[in-house]
Amino acid sequence: MITMEHVNKSYRVAKRSAGMKEACKAFFRRESQRIEALKDVSFSIEDGEMVGYIGPNGAGKSSTIKILSGILTPESGSCLVDGRIPWKDRIQHVKHIGVVFGQRSQLWWDVPILDSFRLLQDIYSISNSMYQNNLEELTELLDLKELLRTPARQLSLGQRMRCELAASLLHSPDILFLDEPTIGLDAVSKLAVREFIRRLNREHHTTVILTTHDMQDIEAITDRIILIGKGRVLMDGTLDQLHAQEGEGDLDQIIAGLYRRLDIV
Repeated sequence: MITMEHVNKSYRVAKRSAGMKEACKAFFRRESQRIEALKDVSFSIEDGEMVGYIGPNGAGKSSTIKILSGILTPESGSCLVDGRIPWKDRIQHVKHIGVVFGQRSQLWWDVPILDSFRLLQDIYSISNSMYQNNLEELTELLDLKELLRTPARQLSLGQRMRCELAASLLHSPDILFLDEPTIGLDAVSKLAVREFIRRLNREHHTTVILTTHDMQDIEAITDRIILIGKGRVLMDGTLDQLHAQEGEGDLDQIIAGLYRRLDIV
């Protein structure tokens, strides 16, 4: 179970005008602005849930995921993931989570995918029997047989994303964080990734937290959405509840209307 209670996080961002003169001034006296990424964020997610965590750019989605995965430490508030404090119990915590960032890679660029998987086996201390069983299952489900001996740099985006998913699941995590997992994929690859994620949840009861701007991903994968804007949770409910409140129709239009009405864009 995941719980966040009254979590706050802010950043200091350097500011200066263009030009050499301003650059010289900033060298001696740097101006900065405080950005509140998360403001009193609270929610809970049960084991096995499929949750869409959505909001416009800069809403605080990635900051939340980084706190839940142990990368960032909040300034205040509490966060527990299956009884662990992510940033304090990082070594133990990462053994139970998988993370896929659509615009970042955990695969080594110039070596075959299989070598990257072997390195991940050592990093996560995966037993040989678990590694072989998971590799065989993931290779079949994600159709990776022809890709395993190819360097990551020679794969198409869709092929690489299938390998990224496999890399995140080699250690059988209980929770999977997906940050834009289908960005840039063609229609066929998107369908394959969505079906795989649904099957993973159905067969292994894996908890999935998905952040994306693709509302078709949200409709296809998740049962519940948490809407965040300007660092605050603005809505938490099922897709059926959203349609009952906002009316039937295209989810993209419904969410865009919510953004405008709540003044978060």
